[in-house]
Amino acid sequence: MTEIDAKIDALVPAWLTLPDIAEMLDVEVTRVRQLVKDGQLIAVRRGENRALHVPAAFIDGEEQKVVKGLSGTLTLLRDDGFTDEEMLEWLFTPDESLPGTPAQALSENRGTEVKRRAQALAV
Repeated sequence: MTEIDAKIDALVPAWLTLPDIAEMLDVEVTRVRQLVKDGQLIAVRRGENRALHVPAAFIDGEEQKVVKGLSGTLTLLRDDGFTDEEMLEWLFTPDESLPGTPAQALSENRGTEVKRRAQALAV
């Protein structure tokens, strides 16, 4: 859990607080904190009160769960040596060949292509 710079903050279109996510997923806030601790979500400190926030794109509100493929993608990026900030930058930087951002592709159930690209980064 880190504080992010303005460049990365501007890349992410919307953020959710941990209590917001807990409500969306119908779980306790401690469960959301555990998802962050386990590396299934990235949380950063932002805003005036430096509260923890997670990109809204990481949560599938309709299905009430973390976006499919996110956890595996984060694991691949961590294994490649990416920091949380670098992962956020990669996930939210537009890629014309996808098209869109890797985060958008994950939310559209195109995780296989995103994971393939994440694996290619290690080469």
